[in-house]
Amino acid sequence: MNNLQNLGFDNWFSDKVDLSKTDLNIVRVISVNKNSFVVSNGVKDIYAELTGKFLYHSEDSLDLPAVGDFVYAQLFDDDELAIIHDILPRKSLLKRKASGKRVEYQLIAANIDTAIIMQSLDSNFNLRRLERYLVMINEGKINSAVFLSKSDLISAEEIDQKKNDICKILPDVSITTFSNNNASDIENIKTFFEPFKTYCLLGSSGVGKTTLLNNLIQQDLFKTQPIREKDGRGKHTTTRRELIILENGAIIIDNPGMRELGVISNESGLGDTFNEIDELSDQCKYKDCTHTVEAGCAVIEAVERGEISQERYNNYIKIYKESQYNEMSYVEKRQKDKKFGKLFHSTMKDIKKMKGR
Repeated sequence: MNNLQNLGFDNWFSDKVDLSKTDLNIVRVISVNKNSFVVSNGVKDIYAELTGKFLYHSEDSLDLPAVGDFVYAQLFDDDELAIIHDILPRKSLLKRKASGKRVEYQLIAANIDTAIIMQSLDSNFNLRRLERYLVMINEGKINSAVFLSKSDLISAEEIDQKKNDICKILPDVSITTFSNNNASDIENIKTFFEPFKTYCLLGSSGVGKTTLLNNLIQQDLFKTQPIREKDGRGKHTTTRRELIILENGAIIIDNPGMRELGVISNESGLGDTFNEIDELSDQCKYKDCTHTVEAGCAVIEAVERGEISQERYNNYIKIYKESQYNEMSYVEKRQKDKKFGKLFHSTMKDIKKMKGR
């Protein structure tokens, strides 16, 4: 198990091991590409696939392995091939609504200790987007931190103002400002990462995540691309989620830049992110208050008094409505999928009976 400990396998996971599966190896998923995977046993990287039974019983994307998952696998061909049989319980799970019109979850990463929201101190800086990331992170019960890149582009006074703006909505969060062009900044960031803990880098394209990773591992292992001058947006450099181990043993999961960040059923995530609104909800006249039009709404009154900014309130309502709509559509989709699944299994049983005659 020593090699697994280097991959973040701690007492929490060892207590959850299914003793009936001792004939299988425990490995960690370090890369996902549709239904093929790369896993690690702490010694080498191994190509992996799912068993047919696993795929057959998976009703939803949540049932499939994500980067960061520990899984039970059979190893073949001198540990060159792994067949995944099951997933160990997850300590945490970072997920979002799949991009586009599909109403389903997209898994970002599993078993994260700290999720790092990375924004750059140029036109990319956006408090409302930061709140949206926080809803997703808080829903997963994951610690959060903020990295602000490109600190060489603005003055110290402007940096302090942006940090103060963040502290108003996240008073206890760790905020690190840095420039990828400053070697001492990179050395300072290295001290943030603890050995054997798992971190996840989140942020839009063009904020410097890939450059930071290259600086942390001290080699140009990952490709970088310039941002567009007209709107400051970057191209997607990272195309898939990957797990990287730093020299000190810290584990980082890199993610493609996210331009679309849909949420599904984030009631606890919303409450933790907009905690002052959540607390005021208890003072509303009606228990089912939507905080939009009701008389006696403590939240609306706080906005009118200037205790909650109009922008923060608007973002809360926007995310709340989006989450409610997506959750309703998601439940309907699951019900349809289950009905189809029952029909399929029933039909297969009938076919088998007919063949047996």
